[in-house]
Amino acid sequence: MKILFVSDVYFPRVNGVSTSIETFRQELHALGHTVHLVAPDYAQPSEDESGILRIPSRRVPFDPEDRLMSYQAVMAHLPKFRAEQYDIIHIQTPFVAHYLGIKLSMLLGVPCVETYHTFFEEYLHHYVPLVPKGMMRKVAQRFSRHQGNSLDGMIVPSHPMLHVLKRYGVRTPIEVIPTGIEPERFVEGDRVAFRKRYSISENRPVLLFVGRVAFEKNIGFLLNVLLEVREHVPDVLFVIAGEGPAQKNLKHDANAMGLQENVLFIGYLNRHTELGSCYRAADLFIFASRTETQGLVLLEAMAQGVPVVSTAELGTRDVLQEGLGVLIASETVYDFSEKVLRLLKDENARQALGKAGRDYAHTWSAARQAERMLDFYGRRLQG
Repeated sequence: MKILFVSDVYFPRVNGVSTSIETFRQELHALGHTVHLVAPDYAQPSEDESGILRIPSRRVPFDPEDRLMSYQAVMAHLPKFRAEQYDIIHIQTPFVAHYLGIKLSMLLGVPCVETYHTFFEEYLHHYVPLVPKGMMRKVAQRFSRHQGNSLDGMIVPSHPMLHVLKRYGVRTPIEVIPTGIEPERFVEGDRVAFRKRYSISENRPVLLFVGRVAFEKNIGFLLNVLLEVREHVPDVLFVIAGEGPAQKNLKHDANAMGLQENVLFIGYLNRHTELGSCYRAADLFIFASRTETQGLVLLEAMAQGVPVVSTAELGTRDVLQEGLGVLIASETVYDFSEKVLRLLKDENARQALGKAGRDYAHTWSAARQAERMLDFYGRRLQG
């Protein structure tokens, strides 16, 4: 099968969508299929540019990490797309990529599907703060319904997101296909080397967050948890691996709370060479996002044998099962910090939970999810 992915984001832009695209591209290729990708040009290449068509793009005013592709520049490649004779188009993001995918589907006469990666109802108001939150939710719902019903099929990473789209009125066939865990995620990272690099003593308790440093990730709540934990574990360190629009605010808040010695921002890490060691260097992975459609970082932490304390909201409810690598907490400082402290103070409990999580993560095979994606493509080709 020959598949064309179209996305508004991809590496070197680091986020869950980029990771999902890379994972499915690799696994589909391993199964003998061809996957090409149309993505923005960030003026610096990713590690592997094979099969990628980079499109001239400009910065997005309210989100400088991202780029806006030129619609006309993509359409200039139409003869090339025709010659490739794709079987299906798979849109990965709902902005320029969505409308390009729909247009190419019509011109090439092939089905078009889209993965709904982002819960926009709880996302957009953070970036358009002057518009009332309720109004932005209605806009997001109408936007998602209109786009969803223009497709031949939709993929969502979790069952809660399927229910959300059904509630919006999306009538297009929808399949739940999460992004799986690649085998290399289970290669044990180097805890000692990572701690040495960042001057973290071997015995210092480390909490970790990995992901986009964005308002919807609810990292501010984790700072409040950290403040409570520090009362009992004074040398605790919270490592935040990632970058994003909330970073400046979070640094200010951490300083205002007197946490400057307990928080370390380390930016984005190369997921192929550094990220595994970052996970492995932590004693606990903590997470409280309300907007995840899956929460792949939770499984990545478990794959390294790192126990998790997390809320279970939206897509993470599909991933998290109490005792299988995680203690599920409510979004209250008391409950969340109590579970963190319980594990920090009990090394045997941490090790047992970490082992259970590693075993559980093995059940989320990337190869299996790619096979399910191919089956979904096949059914869309059959009409």
